[in-house]
Amino acid sequence: MKINKKILFFLLSSSLALGACSAPTDVTNATENSSQTELAAESAQIDTSIELEEKEEQSAEAVQSEEKQTEASSDGYKTITVDGSNMSGYREPNVRVDIGFGDREYWGFTNETGQLVRVIADEIILQDDATESVTSDGRYYSDEAKVPGVESSTLDEGHVIADSLGGVSNAYNITPQDSVLNRHGDQAYMERNIREAGGATDFEAIITYPDAETHIPSKYNYTYTILGNKVVDEYENVNPDEYNEQQGLTGAEKESVEPESAEPIIPIEGDMSTVDTNGNGTVTIDEAKSAGYSMPITSDHWLYQYMRDTDKDGMVGE
Repeated sequence: MKINKKILFFLLSSSLALGACSAPTDVTNATENSSQTELAAESAQIDTSIELEEKEEQSAEAVQSEEKQTEASSDGYKTITVDGSNMSGYREPNVRVDIGFGDREYWGFTNETGQLVRVIADEIILQDDATESVTSDGRYYSDEAKVPGVESSTLDEGHVIADSLGGVSNAYNITPQDSVLNRHGDQAYMERNIREAGGATDFEAIITYPDAETHIPSKYNYTYTILGNKVVDEYENVNPDEYNEQQGLTGAEKESVEPESAEPIIPIEGDMSTVDTNGNGTVTIDEAKSAGYSMPITSDHWLYQYMRDTDKDGMVGE
């Protein structure tokens, strides 16, 4: 510890002038006071340094905590981003993915084995082909994810939330679904009901499986609200026609009669399932022609409501 020489010189000189008897005590006191002052200054510097280090550590911990919260939500699912056009059938386990096209927020959740088990949406916003880029048959993408099981000839790449309802085509919105169920059964009816209502709220789909290995669901349970009414749809992932027949819910089989002419048979008015060959809920001009209808289809025709009148002139196929 260094002692200020000028202070000592001043104190010594003063002591000599006042009297030799007081010199030792005054010098000692001056030395002690100087030492205490320096010790206090050094202690203050150390305290300040410690405080700065603690604040820096707290700030770093806060940043790390925020990053972890962004990666994993409070419900234990990791949020990841998957492009809506991704055709891979692989799903990561215990994640959630936004499966809404554009700015829509629809969420698909997987379990520990990567099975798609839940899909939710606060609001279902219908597809808008006037502002969104869609294909001629009303699709956002030309194909769907190849989830294991869709290679079967009896299973479709079934959307949990359809294109027409604003859903994308990656594996977090696709399950292998019975083709008849998807195109003409309960699944198709549910999608049509939501479209005709102009959308839905509080949408939730619970998807169950027979075991932890397969990606082919055994059952779907849908809950949603349309026009203020809560709707619950639950059905097995089976061919509804075969199921109804097994349950004795169909009438006696009628002998098929070949048509006398090669002219196409016009479907019964209102039976869209015989016209909508791909089961997406929308009838294209080609589908209508193949079913025997001549163009144009006007607004008073029963098929008009299922077709896209791009120029809004009340006529399709003119």
